[in-house]
Order: sequence, then structure tokens, then C-alpha cells
Amino acid sequence: MMMTATERIWNEYAGQLRGFIYRRVPNPAVVDDLVQEVFVKVQSRVDTLKDETRLQSWLYQITRNAIIDHFRGQKPEEELPETLDLPEAESSRVLEELAECVRPMMDVLPEEYRLPLLLSDLEGLPQKEVAERLGLSLSATKSRVQRGRERLKSAFTECCHFKLDHRGSVMAYQGRDGKCGRC
Repeated sequence: MMMTATERIWNEYAGQLRGFIYRRVPNPAVVDDLVQEVFVKVQSRVDTLKDETRLQSWLYQITRNAIIDHFRGQKPEEELPETLDLPEAESSRVLEELAECVRPMMDVLPEEYRLPLLLSDLEGLPQKEVAERLGLSLSATKSRVQRGRERLKSAFTECCHFKLDHRGSVMAYQGRDGKCGRC
């Protein structure tokens, strides 16, 4: 009876890989699961190995990845509370209020940034079309839109203090010392 490539690899390397995994994950049940997982991957990908001399390093790379995946899956689980607060409604109200300030803030930008930003971000034109309308290269238009966004962001942060959630979305804002007055 002829041995398959996976059987030959199993016979030659299973013990070594088990020891390698056990030094990193000292739980025999998990070690057995990871060894099985490694050999399932080996069986499904053995035909992709082009250089037989690289077999051992290939096996250990698959094994290291399986160990890493195992530890990534170990994140603590939290139970969901029975009621979830939905901050989206409050957040959307805040964004609507801030949207009213965008135009007045843009009006104080230099024209070279205001026009490309207005056409691109407020009117929704593709930057290629903005470039054609303004007689600029696409590269110059992209730069001006980016610089305009940066200046607009600076204007907002000079005017207001923002509270962000874990994703960076605006949850609340408050004027800095009431001196803004732009919107």
C-alpha cells in the first residue's frame, strides 16, 4: 500500500509539531486540536508546496499561524446587557447640527481650497470633473481638496471641542469659550 504525502508528513513530523505547540499552549486537548488543524491545512495545501526542501519551514509556519489564530480567538467574551443604549440617534442629531456649520466654515477658507472642496464634497462631483471645471490638473485638485479638508478640520477644532466614540464618530461638541461665532 502506497502512503500519501500527508500520511508521510504526519508520520515524520506529528510528534515534533505536537511538542512545538505544547511549549506554547500547555493544554493537551488544545494541542491535539491544533495538530489536527495543522494537518487539515497541510492536506488541503500540500500540492502548493513547490520545493520539497522547504517542507519543514512550511509546516512550522502553518503551525505558528494556527497557534496565533488560537490566541486571537481567546479574547474574553462579554455578555450583552438586556437593554442596549442606541447612541446613533443622539449622534445623528449632533451631526445634523454640525452640518449646518460646514458652509459658514468653508466660506472663510481661501478660494483656492474652498471651490474644489465645495464642488467635490458638498456638490458630490468627482474630482476629475472638479479639475476640468476649474482648469486644474487632477493632481492639483486632489491636493487642494485634501488641504481644504485639513483647513476645515482645523477651523472646527479651533471653534469647538469634540467628544468622539471608540470609532472616532462625533458624539458631542461644545464651543470653545463661546468665541467661535462662525455658525
